[in-house]
Amino acid sequence: MLRRLAVVPLLLTTCLAAPAAAADAAAPPAATARHPGPAPAGCADVHVPGAAYTVSACLADLTTTGTVPTGHTDPADWAGLEAPGTVTPSGVPGVQVDGYFPDTSTTNTDHGWHHDSQFVVRLPRHWNGGLVVAGPPGVREQYANDRIISDQVLAKGYAYAATDKGNTGSEIYRDGERPGDAILEWHRRFAELTRAAQRTAAAYYGHAPRTTYAAGLSAGGYLVRWQLEHYPRLYTGGIDWNALTFTRNGSLLTTLPPALRAYPRYRAGDPDAHAEMLAAGYPAGSEALWDHHYRTQWDFLQRVIREEVDPGYDGAAQAGTPFCPAGTGAGCDTDYDFASRPAAVHRAVDRIALSGRIQRPLISIQGTLDVLTPPSAFGDVYHRMVTDAGRSALQRYVLVAGGTHTDGLVPLAPGTLKPMLPSFVTAFAELEAWTRHTP
Repeated sequence: MLRRLAVVPLLLTTCLAAPAAAADAAAPPAATARHPGPAPAGCADVHVPGAAYTVSACLADLTTTGTVPTGHTDPADWAGLEAPGTVTPSGVPGVQVDGYFPDTSTTNTDHGWHHDSQFVVRLPRHWNGGLVVAGPPGVREQYANDRIISDQVLAKGYAYAATDKGNTGSEIYRDGERPGDAILEWHRRFAELTRAAQRTAAAYYGHAPRTTYAAGLSAGGYLVRWQLEHYPRLYTGGIDWNALTFTRNGSLLTTLPPALRAYPRYRAGDPDAHAEMLAAGYPAGSEALWDHHYRTQWDFLQRVIREEVDPGYDGAAQAGTPFCPAGTGAGCDTDYDFASRPAAVHRAVDRIALSGRIQRPLISIQGTLDVLTPPSAFGDVYHRMVTDAGRSALQRYVLVAGGTHTDGLVPLAPGTLKPMLPSFVTAFAELEAWTRHTP
């Protein structure tokens, strides 16, 4: 549901009607250059329970080696998430189903559908009886994990499903009616797809998945944690990678403003600013990453997340003023102080906060040189929360020396940084072994 926008009537049919073709509203979405349209002859459509629209395709290779040339993925979705030269598995034939669940927001333009709650389901011909479900990092779309997660697990025989989380892009805060609604929808859409993918696999293969794992990077990792806290019966276990964390007292809204204030002075040569960056949790040795994150991540994410939970901070403006200088005052995200905000803002964050009360096995991998979710303010904090909740036996927390938020950043400091994808692959195998006898 859209917040601060006119609400579009819910489409209950399996199609989208273009304004110029209202009389032809019963027609399905047209094929695009990046999507082949309805299933070809000899390839049966696969039903996804609850979906408003689906299209199936039988593919010689479900991995990105095959889906890039056929248009069944979007390389822009995973840009920057893998290290240069990364080689992923290939050669997995099967069926891919693209589609969407009923939704009223339209931020996801993939396939020309202009419809949110899009998903992809991949069903390998040679199935191992398992399912992996993922959500994208940041505000990306459903193909974001195709290289770093989908390719890896398809090669092991898993069915794979991924959601766009129900809203995408730079204005997610427009979705929903109350502060926090857009992020809460992420969790609902993840669980919705998990249930649907389990039923889809059961119908397609003749029996339900024996194991279901949740996996994700950054915001996708936050989804994994939430699922294991709130929907444990759906999963065998999960793996998160440099996961975002919302708590009652800490989140990006407490770690980003100090960086926005200190980094410009650090760049100008102020020695005190370096100490302020370290005090805010940014690890020593990560300095080569700071300029990139200041320009492309810290300011953008601070404004978008703050607008989602605290829209009144900047009055009638939406998502503040980019790179407003420290000292500007009220409405400037550089000067944002979460602790001093009204109780209603804290209640909005409470709605999306994690508790640490996981109920299924979880492996968390965290890069030591991450400067978006630095370990001292994110991974370490959640590990303490799990321990304080009496669930330490259910979490294995792995610090990856030299790892940073995404592997695409490794060229910024190649002698210092290391890709984390190999650690994810190792951790996933460990999760499989750990949960082998878990129903």
